Amino acid sequence: MIVLSCNDISKAYVVDNIIENISFTVNDNEKIGLIGLNGAGKTTLFNILTENLEPDSGEIYRPKGKRLGYLKQNTIIESNRTIMDEMLTIYSDVISMEEELHEMSNKISTFTENDSTEELERLMESYSKMSEKFEEADGYSFKSLIKGVLRGLGFTDSEFDKPVNLLSGGQKSRVMLAKLLLEEADILLLDEPTNHLDIQAISWLEKYIRDFKGAVIIISHDRYFLDNTVSRIFLMENKNLKAYNGNYTEFMKKRKTELEHEIKQYEEYEREIERQEEMIRRLHAYGSKRNIRQAFSRQKALDKIKKMDRPVTDSKKVKLRFTPKIKSGRDVLNVESLSVSYSDHQVFKNVYMSIYKGERVGIIGPNGIGKSTLLKVLANKLERFEGTVILGHYVNIGYYDQEQTSLDSESTVIDEIWDYNPDSNYYDIRTMLAQFLFNGDDMYKIVGDLSGGEKGRLSLLKLMTSNANFLLMDEPTNHLDIDSKEILEDALLNYDGTILVVSHDRYFLNKVTDKIYDMSADGVFQYLGNYDYYLQKKAELEEKDEEVTVSKTKTQINAEKKKERESIRDRQQRDRTIKSLEEQIEMHENKISELEHELCQPSTYDDKVLIIDLNEKLNICKNELEDLYTRWAEIMEE
Repeated sequence: MIVLSCNDISKAYVVDNIIENISFTVNDNEKIGLIGLNGAGKTTLFNILTENLEPDSGEIYRPKGKRLGYLKQNTIIESNRTIMDEMLTIYSDVISMEEELHEMSNKISTFTENDSTEELERLMESYSKMSEKFEEADGYSFKSLIKGVLRGLGFTDSEFDKPVNLLSGGQKSRVMLAKLLLEEADILLLDEPTNHLDIQAISWLEKYIRDFKGAVIIISHDRYFLDNTVSRIFLMENKNLKAYNGNYTEFMKKRKTELEHEIKQYEEYEREIERQEEMIRRLHAYGSKRNIRQAFSRQKALDKIKKMDRPVTDSKKVKLRFTPKIKSGRDVLNVESLSVSYSDHQVFKNVYMSIYKGERVGIIGPNGIGKSTLLKVLANKLERFEGTVILGHYVNIGYYDQEQTSLDSESTVIDEIWDYNPDSNYYDIRTMLAQFLFNGDDMYKIVGDLSGGEKGRLSLLKLMTSNANFLLMDEPTNHLDIDSKEILEDALLNYDGTILVVSHDRYFLNKVTDKIYDMSADGVFQYLGNYDYYLQKKAELEEKDEEVTVSKTKTQINAEKKKERESIRDRQQRDRTIKSLEEQIEMHENKISELEHELCQPSTYDDKVLIIDLNEKLNICKNELEDLYTRWAEIMEE
C-alpha cells in the first residue's frame, strides 16, 4: 500500500533551482535512506513533505488518516518540565482517560440500591467502552514504554527527573527523538537521527526502526546505520532524485557500475563527436561544392546530437599518499595504569595501551566514558592524571579536535595549507586541496566563512600535511557528508604514519582501523581487528561468558568460577522471574476480561452490590497489572 507519493515536485529560491521534477512513491513499512551532498536539497524535500514549505509545482499524496512525524536535525526543545514529565505530555489524552475511568469507578462504587438503575447501566456502558479505548491506547503500559525508549537512547533512570532546560544540546536532541518515536506516527522522517547517540544507543535505534510498523525515510551520513536499517536508497544529485533497491553498500556497488557505464558512454560520445568534426574539417578542406554540402549536412546532424554532460567523478579517485616528514620509531605509545578524576568523580581508570608504528587504532565506548579526555591526556592538553604515558622515539603528535581550533579564521584556504608546506609548489597544493574537495574558487575562500564540514576537511588536510607522524583524532567524521567521509577514509588508508581515533562512525571504523580499544569506566579491552571483528569476538566472549586475561592465579580462577556460578544462578533466577511475571500478567489480563464481561451482562445490572464488588475487584486487578508491566519492563532492560 502506498502511504506517500510525490509527482514532479520542484522548488527554487529566488533564481536558484534546488530540486526539479522529483517523483517517487513510498510503501507501507518501507525503510528508505535519503542521501546526497550537503546542499543537495534533502532537508528542503523534508520540509515540503511536512507542509512546512510550499513547492513551486507538483503534487504530494498521503492517504487520509496517515500521521507523519518529523525529526529535524537542529531542533532544540525548551521546557521547564522534567524528562519524564515531558514524555508524559504525549499521553495527555491517555492520562485524562485514566483519570476519567477512576472518577467513573468511584461513582459506580458509591451507587446504592436506592439509586437509579438506568443511570448505573449508562455509566457501566460508558465505563466499558472507555476501558477498551484505554487499553488500545497502551493505557496500562505507556509508562513502561516511555522508560524503555529513554533507556534505549542512553538516559539512565536517575536522569528521568532532570529538568529538560538543564540538559546539553545532544541530550535535548535525544529527548526530541524519544518523543517522536513514542508518538506512533505512520510515517517517520528522520534528519540525522544518530547525531549525539553513542554506539549502544544507535544499535538500539536500528532495531527500533527495523521493528517499526510503518514507513521511515532517513537522512543520514552514518553508512553503517543505513546498512542495518534501510532496504532502499534515494540519491539526490543534480537537483533530481534516483531510487535504488538495497542498503547503502548495495547502492554503492550499483552506483560504481552505473558510473563506469556512464563514463564509457561519455568516452564513446566524445570519440564520435571528434570523428564527425574531423570529417567536417576534411570536407571543408577539399573545397568542392559537393564536399561543402556534405560538410554542412554533417554539421547539421552533429548539432542535433543531444549534448552529453561529463559524468561527475570524484577527485578522491586520485590516490595521494601522505607520508610524515619525520619517521617515528617502532614503539609509538605505551600507557600504563592511566586514570583521570575530577574532584570526587572518577572519569576512567586502569587504562593500558600499546600502539606501534603504522597502526590505525579506534577507541569506542559509551558517551561520557572519557574517550575525548583520554585523547587530551595523550595530546598533552590535560596535565591532571595518574599513571604513565610514554611516547616513542621521534614521535610527533598531531591533534584533531571537533572545534577545529587549529585553523586561522582570517586566512584563505590555500594559504592555510601552503603556510604549513612552504616547499610545495602551487600544483602540489592545488592537487591536495582537490583531493579534499576544494576546487576552483573554493581554494580562495576565507576560512572563517567555511561551513562546519568544510572546516573539518581543511583541518584534516592540514593535520596530515604537518610534521605530525602520530594523529590523535576526536570524531573526525562529524559534520562531514558521505563523500567527504570517503575522502578521509581513503586519505587515512594511504597515510604512512600512526593513527589513534575516537569515533562512533562504525562504517569508518570498519574500513580504516586494524585495532579496537573498547573503553569502559574500569579500563580498555583490546581487539586485534576492525569493527566487525570486534562485534564477532565480543559476541563469542559473551556467548562463552569468558574473560580473557594475560595471566591468572589459582585464587583468581576460583574467584572467577564462583562469579560465573553466581552469574548463572542470577540468569536462571531472572528467567524464572520473567516467566512468573508473564504468567501473572496473562492471568490478570484474563481476569480483567472476565470481570469486564461480567459487568456488561444485563443480569448484573439488577444487583448493585455485585456491581460495586466487581468494580472494586476490577480496579485492584488493573492496578496490579500495571505494576506487573512495570516490573517486567524493568527486568527486561537489565
